[in-house]
Amino acid sequence: MSVETQANDIRAEFDFLDDWETRYAHIIDLGKANPALAPDERTEATRVRGCASQVWMVISEQEDDTLEIRAESDAMIVSGLIALLIRLFSGAPREEILAFDTPAFLEDIGVTGALSAQRSNGLASMLERIRTVASAQTTGG
Repeated sequence: MSVETQANDIRAEFDFLDDWETRYAHIIDLGKANPALAPDERTEATRVRGCASQVWMVISEQEDDTLEIRAESDAMIVSGLIALLIRLFSGAPREEILAFDTPAFLEDIGVTGALSAQRSNGLASMLERIRTVASAQTTGG
């Protein structure tokens, strides 16, 4: 499924949520459903710097030029934000990830305006990690 299709599905979900409190609760529910990483995947190499809470992100480059993204956090709201990013980008082609205007999307669904400065910085750090891997040369070519 394309990034834009995933984004439209998420927009439709959030359209039914009337205010920030219900969106916040929905994001936390998404985080609760996010699968945990294996203990040996929570390392300094996978830790995302710039987040107020602990965040670990494992990104695997696939042979079809897509990325598989898995991540977790020790904070419930951050786990939910991670779940949103995984839904958007895991399994997507690199060029779609790089072309997608994630800040505008997050603003559109009402997430960015309600986050604290620390959470916003952490979200930016997670996005930067994904974009860095997406823009890197593939190991096979």
